[in-house]
Amino acid sequence: MTRRSALRARYATSQELMDLIRYTAESLSLEFTLWDEQYVTGPGLYVLIVADVDFGDYADPLGENRWPVEQCEVVGNEPEAFVEAAREVAFTMDGAVVVAGDGTVQEQMVRVRNLSEAERQRGDEIVAADWMGTRHLSALEVSTRQQVLWAVTLSEEDGRVTTFLNGAYRDYERDALGGRWRPETS
Repeated sequence: MTRRSALRARYATSQELMDLIRYTAESLSLEFTLWDEQYVTGPGLYVLIVADVDFGDYADPLGENRWPVEQCEVVGNEPEAFVEAAREVAFTMDGAVVVAGDGTVQEQMVRVRNLSEAERQRGDEIVAADWMGTRHLSALEVSTRQQVLWAVTLSEEDGRVTTFLNGAYRDYERDALGGRWRPETS
């Protein structure tokens, strides 16, 4: 069993956690009605689900950007509170929200560092789509790290929701959102 497989086995409930986070991103996208308006950006969200909250090897604090832990400290405890906090963050802050595999949301939001040249050479080639902006490219790269279980993004430009796993992604354009939850396979 690889180290990544062992981490995934340890966090067997992380699929439910990822589903809840993805569902939240989809809800924020669907409730925003001004996607087609010129000069208007919608909510943008970037969430990392990590096995270990010691993320200093690949992320730096992003200034004063903070997740409102007083509003929602654990994703699954009160899903409505998580959606409300995510809505606030999606409209007012940049950076990645870090969620531990047990659902605990870290207060400090982060900027994820690019992969080093050595890290790029150790892994498979990462193939990005031409529509990917900075947030999505960062999520794609960071999803290759052993410590990262999943990444989820909500595009502020067009409302698409994307999930990232092991350097691959599944993209759901806004008109495809709101259907049945789509379980990921590992």
